[in-house]
Amino acid sequence: MILDINDARYQGVKVAADWIRDLESSDSRLHKERVIEKALMAAQLGSAHAQCFLFNCYAAYNPFWVFHVRQIPETQGLVNRPNPWPRFWALCEALRTRSVTGHAARDRIQALSREFDSQEWNLLCRRVLLKDLRCGISEKTLNKILGKTTWRIPVFSCQLAQDSEDQAGKMRGVKRLEVKLDGVRVLALVSGNSCTLYSRNGKQLDNFPQVAQAILDNAEVLCSSLGLSNFVLDGEIVGESFQQLMRQAHRKNQAHTTGMMYHVFDILPLTEFVAGVSTVSQRRRLSCLEPARESLEATDCLRIMPGMDVDLNTAEGQDIMHRFAQAAVTQGYEGIMIKDLEAHYECKRTSSWLKWKPIITVDLEIVGFEEGTGRNAGRLGAIICEGDDHDRRIRVNVGTGLSDAVRDQYWHVRDQLLGHVVEVAADAVTQNQDGTYSLRFPRFVRFRGFEPGEKI
Repeated sequence: MILDINDARYQGVKVAADWIRDLESSDSRLHKERVIEKALMAAQLGSAHAQCFLFNCYAAYNPFWVFHVRQIPETQGLVNRPNPWPRFWALCEALRTRSVTGHAARDRIQALSREFDSQEWNLLCRRVLLKDLRCGISEKTLNKILGKTTWRIPVFSCQLAQDSEDQAGKMRGVKRLEVKLDGVRVLALVSGNSCTLYSRNGKQLDNFPQVAQAILDNAEVLCSSLGLSNFVLDGEIVGESFQQLMRQAHRKNQAHTTGMMYHVFDILPLTEFVAGVSTVSQRRRLSCLEPARESLEATDCLRIMPGMDVDLNTAEGQDIMHRFAQAAVTQGYEGIMIKDLEAHYECKRTSSWLKWKPIITVDLEIVGFEEGTGRNAGRLGAIICEGDDHDRRIRVNVGTGLSDAVRDQYWHVRDQLLGHVVEVAADAVTQNQDGTYSLRFPRFVRFRGFEPGEKI
């Protein structure tokens, strides 16, 4: 803890007028940085006002502190109240750990709101609970000034894979092979009675309550091998289609996410995840998941990712990997993951995980053009293409793979290019909601040389 939340010096302090109002007084980034610098200097000199302000900033922007509340009342006209910051921070801790929830949480929030001046409650307490001080700052703003101090805001990150194409030297030794799922990356942070789901960028995901509850129901068996009650699951939620999943994942209300499955592929201690690195090897982390496989597969929404180990130092292992990759693509997966079994988990992009994704190419007919916007206004923005591929009618706008010179040239002669055939590269063929087909990440490659109407 970066301060003693029970310290009597913080009782009755009025913070919002001094700091929040100052931050709100100008939209200038430099002004806001100067305010934070002033607060830091004052805090280091022992100012209770400044320390209180910085701790509230920490509580508001720490991505690992989630208070599980959305409706926070405002008050009107309250002045000369006790302003008991230690009690407010105790409430934050109770909400964070879910030791108080539901109606009890609502009642405690309402009762405490009447013990603060309206200005203090509305401008600071309420905004802390809503996880946004709404004064034009972010964790990046704060960390630019506070990054080397105890007030630094933790940054949410997770392990990301590198592309195997540029990592031939890493494709050696015994590796773990898994299919690469086409879904939403989800980190499940479990602490006490709380399970909070996050995207890979630290955005809280509230639309999968059935997943969070299933994890809590199985927390005991999940943490048994780690020997810790606080842990993180890393995995991917998939639905019937990627498009359907993305529509529901971030909806603010009336999301329909039943039937979606969370595939868990890693587990590590929460403290190590927050620190940014786990000293537990991939092999050990996978073995910690294994005892929970049967229990999770009995649920409607949890699975542990299957995989296989191969020795890529042998010709047989290389052959197995290529056949595994081909089978994955044939079955509709994005590609495969290749994981180093002896590596640690690091919250950054690392060659410990490699991804292999196929690149497909299709020949499509030009049926139209779209003018660009912004810097591409007045020239080609995208080529509209259509064509058949394995009995699938594909229609797609291709706006990448085009140089500035090409955009100018093709736009001026666009009428002459209608009907010509172009080669388009993409990661995969995707199906739209209406049953039609498109391409994921399409990019222009070249003209195929066919005349308009010529049989391909």
